[in-house]
Amino acid sequence: MTIQERVKKILLVDDDFDLLEQNKLLLESRGFTVVTADSGSAGFETFKKEMPDAAIVDLIMEEHDAGFVLCHRIKGTKYGKRIPVLMLTSATYDTGFKFGAGTDEEKEWIKCDGILNKPVIVEELLTKLEDFFE
Repeated sequence: MTIQERVKKILLVDDDFDLLEQNKLLLESRGFTVVTADSGSAGFETFKKEMPDAAIVDLIMEEHDAGFVLCHRIKGTKYGKRIPVLMLTSATYDTGFKFGAGTDEEKEWIKCDGILNKPVIVEELLTKLEDFFE
C-alpha cells in the first residue's frame, strides 16, 4: 500500500501564501487532497473541522513559536496523537540553529513527528510520512 493510499488528506499550515500554494500544488500533484490554513489559530480550527490524515505546519507564523504551539495543540487531542505532524522551518537558514524531533528530550518539548527544512523536497516529505506508517 502506497503512502498516498494511507494518507488521503493533508492539512498544510503556513502564513506565506506563495509557499502555501506551492506546497499545496506539489502535494496535490502526488495524489493528496490538501486543506490549508494561514495561521496557527486557523490551522487548529481547520484541523478540528477536517480531521486530516497528516498535518504539515510551518514553525514561524504570526508568532515565532506559532508552529510549536499548533503542533502541541494538535498532539494534545485524542485524534492528533494518531496522525503524523511534521514541522517545516527555515530557522536553520535564518539562525544557523538546527534542531530536531528525534531524541527523547526533543520529543518532550517539540510535539511533532519530524522536522523538515524549507524549501520542501517532496521526496523527503513522503519518506517522513512513510516512516510514520511503517
